[in-house]
Amino acid sequence: MLKQTVLITGANKSIGFETARRLGELGYKVWMGSRDLARGETAAQLLRDMGQDIQVLQIDTASDDSVKAAAERVQREDGRLDVLINNAAILGDMSAPSEMQLSTIKAVYEVNVFGPIRTTQAFLPLLKASAHANIVMVSSGLGSLHSLSDPDNEFASVNILGYNSSKSALNAVMLSFAKELADTGIRVNAADPGYTKTDFNHHRGYRTVEQAAEIIVRLATLDQDGVTGGYFDENGSIPW
Repeated sequence: MLKQTVLITGANKSIGFETARRLGELGYKVWMGSRDLARGETAAQLLRDMGQDIQVLQIDTASDDSVKAAAERVQREDGRLDVLINNAAILGDMSAPSEMQLSTIKAVYEVNVFGPIRTTQAFLPLLKASAHANIVMVSSGLGSLHSLSDPDNEFASVNILGYNSSKSALNAVMLSFAKELADTGIRVNAADPGYTKTDFNHHRGYRTVEQAAEIIVRLATLDQDGVTGGYFDENGSIPW
């Protein structure tokens, strides 16, 4: 039986690293996506020391050339991909919407929205070569328009124009791919890992990376009859 393969972008630290650890523990061959090759190798060695099958894949999801080269390497070495986890993201500027520079918003979208589109398109032929495949878009509760418009929601006051709207857009991107790929058996879903203590938020989150990775791993390991086109946290569906 062929070992299942997974690519996780932005996997050299935090939630991406924990997701890699969990899937490696389950027996997956993990392609650890990292913009910085040295940081990726340092992180990968920690998991290799645990006996896991980890390959570092240098990939900058904001670069067409980088993503293309990454897909070509996986094609040469494996010929297929069973799971793609689009995890790489940036926060960007947190200034007021009326003061946020358009260039900053564009930079956030380049990574958080166009990056997953670019990566999914590039790796789709490899995913189609799998017996059954999963795509997970790592979104955020801050992408939920329902939640952010509810004054009683704990995050209603978090009004980050670039980041929040990029995650709302990512949910829409996920749904578009899910509709297109429904007849292929490839499931596409969005995961909300919750407010997690990471470098991303200067460790202000109250959830652990272990908790955050739970829903990502669950969606990554769906069987061929699994759900598609959904937006989930560990407790189930969440409102758009």
